[in-house]
Amino acid sequence: MPLTYWLGVDTGGTFTDFVLLGDGEPRIHKVLSTPSSPERAILQGIRDLGLSGAIASGQLAIVHGTTVATNAALEGKGARTLLITNEGLEDILRIGRQNRPELYNLTPPSNASAVSLLPALSCPARLDAAGHPVTPLTNGHIATLLNAVRELDPESIALCLLFSYLNPEHEQRLNDALCDAGFAVSPSHQILPTRGEYERGMATWLNAWLAPRVADYLQRLQQATAPAPLAIMQSHGGTIASQQAADLAVNLLLSGPAGGLAAAQRLGQQLQQPQLMTFDMGGTSTDVALLDGDIRLTQQGHIGPYPVAVPMVDMHTIGAGGGSLAYVDDAGLLHVGPQSAGADPGPACYGKGGEQVTVTDANVVLGRLQPDFALGGSLALDVPAAEQAMDRLAQALGLTRQQAADGVLALANEHMTQALRVISIQKGFDPADFALMSFGGAGGLHVCALADNLGMTQAIVPQRAGVLSAEGLVYAPRKREMLQALPAQVDEPLLHERIAQLQQQGQAELIAEGVSADRIRHRVFVDMCYRGQSSVLQIDWEPTLADRETGFHTAHQQRFGHQLGLPVEQVNLRVQSQAQNSPPAQPDRHTRSASAERLITLPGTDTPVAVYNRESLGAGQRIAGPALIYEAVGTTWLAADWHATVDSQGHLLLQRKA
Repeated sequence: MPLTYWLGVDTGGTFTDFVLLGDGEPRIHKVLSTPSSPERAILQGIRDLGLSGAIASGQLAIVHGTTVATNAALEGKGARTLLITNEGLEDILRIGRQNRPELYNLTPPSNASAVSLLPALSCPARLDAAGHPVTPLTNGHIATLLNAVRELDPESIALCLLFSYLNPEHEQRLNDALCDAGFAVSPSHQILPTRGEYERGMATWLNAWLAPRVADYLQRLQQATAPAPLAIMQSHGGTIASQQAADLAVNLLLSGPAGGLAAAQRLGQQLQQPQLMTFDMGGTSTDVALLDGDIRLTQQGHIGPYPVAVPMVDMHTIGAGGGSLAYVDDAGLLHVGPQSAGADPGPACYGKGGEQVTVTDANVVLGRLQPDFALGGSLALDVPAAEQAMDRLAQALGLTRQQAADGVLALANEHMTQALRVISIQKGFDPADFALMSFGGAGGLHVCALADNLGMTQAIVPQRAGVLSAEGLVYAPRKREMLQALPAQVDEPLLHERIAQLQQQGQAELIAEGVSADRIRHRVFVDMCYRGQSSVLQIDWEPTLADRETGFHTAHQQRFGHQLGLPVEQVNLRVQSQAQNSPPAQPDRHTRSASAERLITLPGTDTPVAVYNRESLGAGQRIAGPALIYEAVGTTWLAADWHATVDSQGHLLLQRKA
């Protein structure tokens, strides 16, 4: 039976979001996350949506954005892992790059991490910088290494040898021997085949460290949802079948947030607004990114203290969300975040025992989040509890309740504004040239304030913004990011040969997942740098070397504000192989005009505030601020100096008044 329904599932720190596409209007749902066992919340949502029959009949496909890999990395709960490398490099991951986060701190705190206690074994075999054997790998080397590995009995092995990205022979032989002995192995030439032993080693170790935890979770989820096909979002914005996802766990570190960017890119194309700054505010954190037509990727990401050099969406994350805790320090200063109330007990207004003020509580106290707004009224808000918590904070600050609530929001907004500056101004972009797209459960309450802080005049609050990341998962393409390091001297025929090989590899992997060959498209990029540079910039492939060098100079000027009179090197080839999903189309919004449900007076406002039910708004309707526009999965605070227009799909197009 053909697929009829597509379900996007995004697991967050506070809520697990669901978007179901099928016949008619999309259905949305939220349940509180279950961090100790994330699949429990997913299965509850499937039951709530009545999808058991669709699963059994093979009519439902599931696309999932997971935080399992991210949480395991941040909490230090990976598998017992062993590093195998060349003699003399056993400490390479502990030594790192010697970059100091506090340059002038003479007594920096100890940065103990899982890498600090990582056991390592070495192999005497070695390749030179061109990939040619210097010390051959013998059967005796392999036997000795196997005996040492058996004594340590690791759950997982990270295998990273010098220059294996140019010649994987030694790594492959060791990988085969270790796998035959029953060990789970992550070889670096498959995880990240590029130069930079430390970065390649970290990516390989992260994959080995996280893979058993990810595999265990995905196996439980796959068994519970069988026979429905299950795809997992990867950090670069494309999906992969769950059976293959566990082997590439390092590619799942930004699994959930990448769904929001996939949705934002699609909406930007529909709205003919390709230049977007995205603002995804959830309960625990806020993710911001910049889209200039395409989703921007980086190979210089971080998860906690760990650098991650695999391709991932270029995103900046801060610990500021609806659940961020507000507190007063010993000096009497107000702080907001990064600690979060999470899903349990959650904000004070949830009535589950939380006693500290959160950003959500501040919005409740100021009336911007009404008791009947949360989850369509299904989540009862305890307004007195929020007010009592705010009164305690106000007393500590010597302020009124309203002043304290205003202060909490102002500080949270400043944190998020700084994050948006990092991905725009600090990278050579003027925020005024972009529209701010807000999503996530709490985003709409802050979008106008953030746009004002950045001098932006346009903003977008998409339909179903509170679950947009879940919806984006459904539309994300099946995708592979293929990478191949280049030798120091490379001619054009070799480049074209390598491109063809990478395209064939990507196509073969997608076909193995059931994707038809005629749906697969390829994009080619090249990583380039000035001679002597360690960092690279990804450039669109051009037919001639001169055009590629021109593209690099332009990108370097954009990113760093200058060019250098140095030779340019081609470092890596990258090929994106992808096939677009085709879920059911969504109906247009009818042209109608709804009046405000009521007028209310809010603390700090001089004029009555109109309250609208977003579901009742029609295409073309125009609303002037101040106004509250609520829906089941979010609320938009339309400030006094803004107005909003509803487009044909129900998206709110915000414009600052002249």
